[in-house]
Amino acid sequence: MGIWGDSEEGGGNGGQCSWSFLTRRKRVDSADKRISQGQLAKELTVPHLMAIGVGATIGAGVYVLVGTVAREHSGPALPFSFLVAGLAAALSALCYAELASRCPSAGSAYHYSYICVGEGVAWLIGWALILEYTIGGAAVARGITPNLAALIGGMENLPSILSWHTIPGTDIVVDPCSAIIVFIITGLLCVGIKESTMVQSIITSVNICALTFVIVAGGYLGFKSGWVGYELPTGYFPFGVDGMLAGSATVFFAYIGFDAVASIAEEVKNPQRDLPLGIGASLSLCCGLYMLVSIVIVGLVPYYAINPNTPISSAFADNGMQWAGYVINAGAFTALCASLMGGILPQPRILMAMARDGLLPPFFSDINKRSQVPVKSTIVTALVAATLAFSMEVSELAGMVSVGTLLAFTVVAISVLILRYIPPEEVPLLPSLKEPIVSASTHYNWSSLEANEEDTKAHDGASGSRKPEAVKEDVSIGYPLIPQDPVIGKYVHEGNRRKVIGWVITLTCLGVFILTFSASIKTMISSVRYLLCGVGGILLLSSLVFLTFMDQDDARHNFGHSGGFTCPLVPLLPVVCILINSYLLINLGAATWARVSIWLAIGVIVYVFYGRTHSTLKDAVYVPATQVVDTYHTSTSCLA
Repeated sequence: MGIWGDSEEGGGNGGQCSWSFLTRRKRVDSADKRISQGQLAKELTVPHLMAIGVGATIGAGVYVLVGTVAREHSGPALPFSFLVAGLAAALSALCYAELASRCPSAGSAYHYSYICVGEGVAWLIGWALILEYTIGGAAVARGITPNLAALIGGMENLPSILSWHTIPGTDIVVDPCSAIIVFIITGLLCVGIKESTMVQSIITSVNICALTFVIVAGGYLGFKSGWVGYELPTGYFPFGVDGMLAGSATVFFAYIGFDAVASIAEEVKNPQRDLPLGIGASLSLCCGLYMLVSIVIVGLVPYYAINPNTPISSAFADNGMQWAGYVINAGAFTALCASLMGGILPQPRILMAMARDGLLPPFFSDINKRSQVPVKSTIVTALVAATLAFSMEVSELAGMVSVGTLLAFTVVAISVLILRYIPPEEVPLLPSLKEPIVSASTHYNWSSLEANEEDTKAHDGASGSRKPEAVKEDVSIGYPLIPQDPVIGKYVHEGNRRKVIGWVITLTCLGVFILTFSASIKTMISSVRYLLCGVGGILLLSSLVFLTFMDQDDARHNFGHSGGFTCPLVPLLPVVCILINSYLLINLGAATWARVSIWLAIGVIVYVFYGRTHSTLKDAVYVPATQVVDTYHTSTSCLA
């Protein structure tokens, strides 16, 4: 019911059906109704958003990733791998840009899915994002110590209090330095969003300067040496186009981080303009830097001779610039710090958004009145991340980070389809507010009816045999949405349009799953595999064609905040986005999914025993959005 719109059976039941709580949907501006809990400071502009987006995206991984992918997958075609991955990430970024400008509130994908899909999916997305940012922050923090040691000449030069130590009698290696840096960054984040963003801008600028040095100095060395990495008998695609695409799937995760911009939408001064610009500019800058760095490195050294552990510094050392390693280590260290700050920043906002909606205890929704930051949620986030970074090696859990991100990307693309074709027609209200609105609306309709009757008698001189215009308008509510095609018009009409399109979107997702699953499982019998690929492909293609020939709902123009960015090429772009993200999700591996399933199972238990019963929509009733808006305007004019 959540995906195929506001059905008559469940749209206004207020949660009476045993499973209807999973499809409860909140209003776009629900966060504005809780002013008593405090408000976040609106301080951010496009440069701030770019600093957060670039800082959260470009981590130290790029300093290693170029060597691994070039040696194993792409060869000299590495820049094309980054380009293809950047284009794939741009699909999700375009979907995020529209939803962020229409629904500018904290919570990112959790907030959008709660509005468009329903409470059950929103909870799972929010719960998965909590895992993503927790594990991701701990993994980044754990990598800071070796990079700091490399910057000062080795681990032996670190003070004892910052060095790694092994607990006697165990194999546990503790990392005090990572925990200390987590707490320092947490202190900065608690001071205020503008102050912490300023520090983020400085750190990110140092990282960009280091990458610029790699590009400029490496370009000079390349022209001096003749770009030996490109003069190979195997050509630019030694592993073929398939290898280049496999490299794209690997480097795709280097673009994860721009979604952090959407999570702070509530703190942006002009979200309709600045959020799409911030997301697009940060992703474009990251893609440009990645491609230029990869062009230089695979040109300086033949791909098979690249050092997989230190590809950039080794490439410079091979060309007589050993001292460049200090600049590169400085860039890697600042990249980790910026990535850690960008990883810790979104999670308190997601916890706050979930607590506002009653799905988590109200403790997490508290906003400090002085700094206008969710300090309590930030401290809790830091304590968990610091504990994990201090006590365990979380690199083997890094795959779990990708699950939360890809699930969020997928649901955001689905939300764009829902918003365009079947935007929610009903809004939730507390039971105490239903009677005043219904009474005011009834009074307004009768007043309009009487006025139209007087006008009809005065102009026509009739005895009132004609129906008033108000009644005619109420009978003809709707939009001319169905194309005048005899085949489609025979089966789809205004009475069943929303339900039919809801099922088509569902079949689109089912087709994507069958296609990607059968294409990824190489151990499956060939005949069964090809059959499933065909079934999934037919479902996906037919659903896409159907949506292409259907008009989008005119109500989308009034959904959320207007005047912002509009995602192009709908439905094609969101469907391709769903396809790419689903393929990457399925190929993450069984071990990763086993770990994530345990976390999601815990989340289901928490939701069933707490979130479901404490949701702010638990006793809500659903009324047509137009009725609420019309009544509001009528009441306002009467008061005036």
